[in-house]
Amino acid sequence: MNRRRFLSLAPLAATVGFSTSALLPACAQAPKYERIRDVIYRKKGGVALTMDVFKPEKQSGIGVLFMVSGGWFSSHEAINAGFCEPFLKRGQTVFMVVHGSQPKYIIPEIWQDIERAARFVRYNAATYGVDPNRLGVSGGSAGGHLSLMLGARGPAANPEAKDPIDRVSGRVQAVACFYPPTDFLNYGKSGENALLSDTLKNFRPAWGLLNPTPEQAATLGKEISPITYADKNTPPTLIIHGDKDLLVPIQQAEAYLARLKELGVENKLIVREGKAHGWPNLVDDIHILAQWFDDHLPAK
Repeated sequence: MNRRRFLSLAPLAATVGFSTSALLPACAQAPKYERIRDVIYRKKGGVALTMDVFKPEKQSGIGVLFMVSGGWFSSHEAINAGFCEPFLKRGQTVFMVVHGSQPKYIIPEIWQDIERAARFVRYNAATYGVDPNRLGVSGGSAGGHLSLMLGARGPAANPEAKDPIDRVSGRVQAVACFYPPTDFLNYGKSGENALLSDTLKNFRPAWGLLNPTPEQAATLGKEISPITYADKNTPPTLIIHGDKDLLVPIQQAEAYLARLKELGVENKLIVREGKAHGWPNLVDDIHILAQWFDDHLPAK
């Protein structure tokens, strides 16, 4: 695959996903919590992949994996403690997951990081004070895409694995995210392959195909689309999306949730009228995500 170096990653990350410093400043009155920095969950290519863990003073047992991802680019510097505040107020423990970034790694390789992160959290649930059966996942745009992938395609336990972490499941029990791509083969309208369109041309390094053939685009587009994997076991899913989003059309949320409805999976779409790809008061909607987890991850 052609993985030519993408020269300007900063604008890319700010365009798709959470602009972490712009949308939500660090919260001055956040609840008391402990922040555990640089927890290594995977090593690959000589690089340690990490997450920061935010433990509220009073834990409810719910764990939320938050995908730190914009344009499938991720960095420790993009972690903003302010995003955790709505979850922490409810006693939810947050795992801010930093994954390998494009263009060095493409989406199928990034997915391997997410699988590992989910297994890691479940394996170490007792260490961090969470219930391994009360895990949710969240993120925005690319982070929302990875959230839906984990919800629909979370890895099953592999009891034969040599690594004990791989012997546990990477499934989550609830999903709540913002404006995610869901179906790259029908992007905005039926038959529109996003890997071939101009809308996402700046993100081609994320799939390693700068000039894909229709055959390549069809194969990879199916592989990286959450809608491909949705089934009756997909957990309850909430999506918040602006109806004026030109980068990730609201049709993506509508199509995915329509599929979940067909499968009998609980789902909800909240439409933000007149909003594009992100909005200034998005912090208020993070509280809605946290409430979704409270409602769908009850203590047994």
